[in-house]
Amino acid sequence: QVQLVESGGGLVQPGGSLRLSCVASGSILSISAMGWYRQAPGSQRELVATITYDGKPNYADSVKGRFTISRDNAKKTVSLQMNSLRPEDTAVYYCNARLFMYGSTNWSDYWGQGTQVTVSS
Repeated sequence: QVQLVESGGGLVQPGGSLRLSCVASGSILSISAMGWYRQAPGSQRELVATITYDGKPNYADSVKGRFTISRDNAKKTVSLQMNSLRPEDTAVYYCNARLFMYGSTNWSDYWGQGTQVTVSS
């Protein structure tokens, strides 16, 4: 089985910074795109940032210039550095990865359990 485990959420004041990390484990043959999504209360889950295997990022307009996504393929990790945080960034943040598992015949998307980020004074 595969696990995606996030860490790094918490409470921060507006203008502050947080760094989220996610590590993938299990019988993973290969990892394609990885990313972060978020879901605020009463809202749909939305894309925050994704990154390809070779490191090309893609960001939601709302976080461009404030958030930076990175990954370490050897460690099977993806991180999200969040700066200049705003109250509207408050949400549960989910890690996502497209994985090819040993014994599988296709790529599949997997999700972490989520980590709460609260931006408030």
